Amino acid sequence: MNDHGSQRRSFTGPLGPSRGRRRIREKIYHVVAVVPRGQVATYGQIADIVACSPREIGYAMAALPPTSTVPWQRIINRHGRISARSDGQPDPEQRRKLREEGINFDTRDVIDLSVYGWHGPSWEWLAKHGFDPLPVIE
Repeated sequence: MNDHGSQRRSFTGPLGPSRGRRRIREKIYHVVAVVPRGQVATYGQIADIVACSPREIGYAMAALPPTSTVPWQRIINRHGRISARSDGQPDPEQRRKLREEGINFDTRDVIDLSVYGWHGPSWEWLAKHGFDPLPVIE
């Protein structure tokens, strides 16, 4: 167990994350920090904003120190569930924190994204903070 009281693990190398990965994580944390209390965002939603993979969002959340003020608990999977940790179970601390914020789970432990889902930052916020507000079309 880590200091969050859960099975969250850090996925960094022995010398910590590379400079490029640190920069991506800073961007991830910056976006996650604006997800309002009482709302949730998905790994994919944050990944689309930051231009990285949803898995990288998960690694970044797992790497947060216990003293962090980044609201990691507000990031869930695209199905409205708390993702399973290394032990195969959802993090009970994440569930507790979300319930404290007024987020309800149905009988299958699913959060209704149409009720609690964050619609993302404004275009103005994205531009002001150096994010491209337009999707990449290939």
